[in-house]
Amino acid sequence: MATLLIASVQFENASGDKAQNLATIRRLSAQAAARSCNVVAFHECSITGYTFASKLARDELVAVAEQVPDGPSTQELITISREVGITILAGLFEYDRDHDRIYNTYVCVNGDGMLARFRKIHPFISKHLSPGNELVVFDLLGWKAGILICYDNNVVENVRSTALKGAEIIFAPHVTMCTPSTRPGAGFVDASLWLNRRSDPTTLRAEFGGLKGRAWLMKWLPSRAYDNAVYVVFSNPIGMDDDQLKNGCSMILDPYGDVVDECRQLGEDMAVANCTRDKLQLAGGFRYRKARKPELYGHVIAERNESELNVAWMK
Repeated sequence: MATLLIASVQFENASGDKAQNLATIRRLSAQAAARSCNVVAFHECSITGYTFASKLARDELVAVAEQVPDGPSTQELITISREVGITILAGLFEYDRDHDRIYNTYVCVNGDGMLARFRKIHPFISKHLSPGNELVVFDLLGWKAGILICYDNNVVENVRSTALKGAEIIFAPHVTMCTPSTRPGAGFVDASLWLNRRSDPTTLRAEFGGLKGRAWLMKWLPSRAYDNAVYVVFSNPIGMDDDQLKNGCSMILDPYGDVVDECRQLGEDMAVANCTRDKLQLAGGFRYRKARKPELYGHVIAERNESELNVAWMK
């Protein structure tokens, strides 16, 4: 396709309730298809829920996780895609029975089956998760697409490498913002503000839009699109994810680093953007990538950190 119409969705998932979350994904996928979208993207672990996994023992997490693509959730996604007529991207916990490993996984499916599977490289919600070990670029309706989950996008080499492997669109499913950090202004948002959002939306919007939320996101997310001349499809939940409040802000950015469309509702919402090929080469990042001199710094990038983070478990 010369152009792709993509929807990035935000919704409040139910922790551990895959049937309810899949029903929501079905309903919102149908809405995206009714708007003539070719592709719809949901957030990290949108099928299973995310934060609740931090409290699960390993056998409990295995019970939540599924085989991919043969498990019931991925098969249900394929059924939804076939019936609704739209390509779907969504996330879940995967259990690789052959190697006895659990992954934070994101899949892309259409009505014929699974197009791509990506395992999060930097998982840290549970010590029982294993890190993925490969970058993924796949064919998506005539385009090249990549996937990086949440923290993976904060490591700039992941994004640049995915773009260098040919990705024109990077799907960036997250469960992020509104959590404590060493950076100034970070922190949780009081859950009572969510419960009272209809009577006092102003206070909640101020929290969601400030340094706890969107203001932090906009410090770095546009640069991932701009520096690499790619579309970035950012998807994030809104509402309570277990005991943490998340602020949504699902959006689609173009290769200029501009926000083409963004979710602004204090609830379910859908950002829709038309991706066109002309921007891929007109954007500055296209020229920057051609100007690279990897002979000067390739060995530096390849060097292993002296004190690497334990990416399988970070609090």
